[in-house]
Amino acid sequence: MWAPADTVVRKAAGSDNLPVTWADDDAMYITWGDGWGFEPKVQKKLSMGFARIIGEPSNFKGINIRSAAEQYGGGRSGRKGWGLISVEGVLYLWMGHADRHGGQSQLAWSVDHARTWTFADWKFSQFGLMGFVNFGKDNDQARDDYVYSYSHDGPLADTPADGFILMRVQKNRVNERESWKFFERIDQTGQPVWTSDLKHRGVVFQHTDECLRSAMTYNAPLRRYLWWQQIPAPKGSLDRGDTRFEGGFGVYDAPEPWGPWSTAFYTEKWDIGPGEHGDFPAKWMSEDGRELYLVFSGGDSFSVRKATIVLKRDD
Repeated sequence: MWAPADTVVRKAAGSDNLPVTWADDDAMYITWGDGWGFEPKVQKKLSMGFARIIGEPSNFKGINIRSAAEQYGGGRSGRKGWGLISVEGVLYLWMGHADRHGGQSQLAWSVDHARTWTFADWKFSQFGLMGFVNFGKDNDQARDDYVYSYSHDGPLADTPADGFILMRVQKNRVNERESWKFFERIDQTGQPVWTSDLKHRGVVFQHTDECLRSAMTYNAPLRRYLWWQQIPAPKGSLDRGDTRFEGGFGVYDAPEPWGPWSTAFYTEKWDIGPGEHGDFPAKWMSEDGRELYLVFSGGDSFSVRKATIVLKRDD
């Protein structure tokens, strides 16, 4: 259940994308795109900027972080932040539009809370919308010693795919391309099989022509993974990834990041603009996991809306 639309809190007007992670210093960090960030806004529009979020969902503050890694350029020509995670004090970032033409993904990392960044010298040319599975504060609720990532199975950030892929890497080797393994299939015992060969990758979620932007967070109290997935704009739209002001999304849950997935919520037209990215930050989940907040880019801003989970056994 969603709180009334008039309770939505909006800040950073004119900025979108907005992946979020909960870091070791108890703050949340985000990237924001195609805008000017939080008040006081930066003077020149950025393709990708950084910010620190402190406080509670009803009374939070966003603080822009100026960095030499800020990106310029409009639309496909500017690199964007698609996914963030904090692991043992290090922020890792998946940047999209790495080829400056709307495709590919590139990794970057920061050891000083987004002030300076190191860019990997390699890219994933096959995936255009990569994100991280977030597990609590500084990844402290991780299921194992791996960092997990996902992407729609396509190279372009504005072109839907038929499925999502999953990949993982040991947490101390995130910046090593050769260390990443890809989900291939579930074996006869119900366990995932991983491969180093991209050509053998499988999908963990299928939805024909509907897989595009998304974000996954582990809800530790409920021991479920929550996967927010955008419903792309209709075929023929100028940008099928643009649902800032109108559109829908699904929220799916599963016991493992590879599934099996159930539909928790689905709408083709939300009562307000859903944005092109949505996140359920673990920092803003209640102790029982039933109250949480969606951070989304609806209305082209950093928007926050409360949600309440109703479990089937409560019906």
